[in-house]
Order: sequence, then C-alpha cells, then structure tokens
Amino acid sequence: MEQQTARAAFDQAQRGLVPRDDPFAPLIAKLQRLARLDDDDVAAIRGWPYRSQTVRGNGYLLRDGQMVRDCSLVLEGHAFRSKLTGVGQRQILSFHRSGDMVDLHHLELRTADHNVQALNEARIAWIPIEAIRATIDARPAVARALWRDTLIDGAIQREWILNVGRRDARTRIAHLLCELIYRRNSVPLSETQRRFELPMSQEQIADATALTPVHVNRMLQHLEAEQLIARDRRMFVVQDWDALCRVADFNPAYLNLM
Repeated sequence: MEQQTARAAFDQAQRGLVPRDDPFAPLIAKLQRLARLDDDDVAAIRGWPYRSQTVRGNGYLLRDGQMVRDCSLVLEGHAFRSKLTGVGQRQILSFHRSGDMVDLHHLELRTADHNVQALNEARIAWIPIEAIRATIDARPAVARALWRDTLIDGAIQREWILNVGRRDARTRIAHLLCELIYRRNSVPLSETQRRFELPMSQEQIADATALTPVHVNRMLQHLEAEQLIARDRRMFVVQDWDALCRVADFNPAYLNLM
C-alpha cells in the first residue's frame, strides 16, 4: 500500500499536479520510490530552508567555474545541464523537470564544471548544501534515496553517451523522444498521454543529440512519414509507441522508474 501511494504521488508530481504551497512534494514522491522514508525522514526534507526564484528561459542557474553553496531543486518548469567547447559549441548533457535536484554532486564537489540553465521559465528552490548534508548525516534513509537518485542520473548519462556516440541521427531523435515521454508518464501510454507538448526547441534538441537543427527537423519529418508521430510545432502525438521504441532502440530499464 505504501509503495502504491508513493507511485501515485510520483505520477501526480510528474504531471505538475502538486500544491504550490508544498514545494518539496515532487522531490519527496520521487525519493519515496527510491528508499523507504518514514515520517521523520519526510519531515526532515520538508524542514530544509530554501529561497525560491523564478528564472527566465535560458537564464543561468549555475555557471562553469562557479563556487557552489546551494543545491537547486526544480519546482516548476525544466532545466538542462551543458558544457561548451573552446570555440563556444554547446553540448546539452541532460534535461531536468519538476522534482529533480540538478546538482547533488556539489554536496562534495564545490566548484561547478558545467553550466545549468532554465529550459523555459522555471521556478527553482535553492537549498543550502549544509542543510542537506546535515540531513544525510542524521537520516540514513534520506542519504540512501539521494545516493540512488545520483546513481540513476549517472545511468542516464551513460545512455546519452551511447546515444550520441553510436546511434544514427534517426535513432538518436527517436530515443530522446522516448525518454522524455517515458519520464513524463513511466507507464504504457493511454490515449490522453499520447499527446504532449515538447518543452525544448529544435535547436536545444540538436545540442542534446550532436546534430544541427536542420538535421533534427529532417529526422522528425522521417518519423512523421513513418506514422510514428504527428506534430504541430511543439505539440506531438505518439501514433505507434511500440514501433517508436523499436526505431529508438529504447529500453527504459536505465531510468529505474518502475
């Protein structure tokens, strides 16, 4: 029963169905899937001091080389990590949504080695590192949940390296779409879940898949021609989920959502 309750809370959080006056609800729902948290564990998380900030699209949460004193939690909207080459070419490393703590590794690594930006207008909670560390020291279950969250983040990074390094352009785009859809729903798609709005632009998709925006658009057209998806600007409809997964070489096990 407890696992079912956490599952339901997580599903609601993924869709943004959380009270605005309960900012830690998406994070708590996520962590309850990763470890058995008791009431005191949950209270400790809800007791974290924080300051809330609304960041405009493409606004920086963190810059490469910056000293870090707070961890950022996405309350609403989306964010992404990226690095720049010496000549200014950007590689997007990950996308993040409500309930994600973008920079838990800064609990131990105090200097940022990458940038974090808001994908669109996002509401962010800044939580002092020392408050999180104190909870980790006092609450082993919270420490275990945060550690598992970091490990899953690493698993996603490995899949992205494979995607960019070894899959062709069509498969890369299909795989990214499958991941974004699955992370949003984490269950087989119902009719209502087949339609969704993609929050990122084709330029941002290009930077996540090491392609050009023109190439991204061409691959999306291919997926449309194959009747796997339909789209109207950023509105997408999945027409054949199983076939899209086959094209994408997509196995959701690395996401550890079930």
